[in-house]
Order: sequence, then structure tokens, then C-alpha cells
Amino acid sequence: MQKDSIKLIANNKKARFDYFIEDTFEAGIALHGTEVKSLRMGKGSVKEAFIRIENGEVYLYNMHISPYEKGNIFNKDPLRIKKLLLHKYEINKIAGQLAAKGYTVVPLQVYLKGSLVKVQIGLARGKKLYDKRQDIAKKDQRREAEKDFKVKNLY
Repeated sequence: MQKDSIKLIANNKKARFDYFIEDTFEAGIALHGTEVKSLRMGKGSVKEAFIRIENGEVYLYNMHISPYEKGNIFNKDPLRIKKLLLHKYEINKIAGQLAAKGYTVVPLQVYLKGSLVKVQIGLARGKKLYDKRQDIAKKDQRREAEKDFKVKNLY
């Protein structure tokens, strides 16, 4: 198996709708064995997840990993707080940006990179309601243009 092969486990589509993503980072997650097996089967979600920096360490809250069915007593709490593994300079950069007003850190996607479970996290700024309306309008325009293009190509 290639080291660079990437298999997407969970995607947070809502994050890109609710926030402007300024910068992205790749982080490892500190997991237990049954959690990794469950994620390999694709049973994870980051829809409600959020990230906090405490005492110079980065933690992921509310990421749901379904219990592994053959894990019995070795299964951990599905909503357990997970530590993210980043370089110190990356943590300092994120912490510096969070000190600036209006920034937050959100998990964007969880994936397998080779044999490792990784999380892509984004440094984000919240969108206002009118920004969301503009995004919806652009999406509708693109959809209409694609539909017109298909109709023209059929004849």
C-alpha cells in the first residue's frame, strides 16, 4: 500500500458553509486500538466537533467514533476528548490567530493517510448571514449555467 494513499472517513461540509477557511493544518489524533478499527470501517463523524487549545495542547471535542462491534470491554466512550498531534510552532501560530478577534478552529475532515488517521483542521472566520446568501446565489447561478450548457450540447 502506498504511503500517500488517502481514504476519506468523515467530511464537515457545514464548516465550509458557516466559515471562511483562512488556513489549514494536518494533525494526527491520539486514539486507542478499537477506535482506529472503527474509523477504518468508516464509522466516524465530525459534524458537531470543535477544537480548543488548552495548556499549549490541542484537543478535539464531540468527534463521534462508533464503538467497534468486536471490541467489547476495550471500547472507549464514543465522544471522548481526543488529543491532536501538531508541531509546537503550528500550535503557537494557531493560538496567535485565535487571540485575534473572530477566529476559531474547526475540523474539516478525517482521513486515513497510509496507515495513519489524520484530521485536517482549518483556521476559520465566521460568515455573516449575507455572506451565506451570496454563496447560495453563486451556487444557484453555477447550477443554472451547467443546466443550460447540458441542454445546448444535447441539440
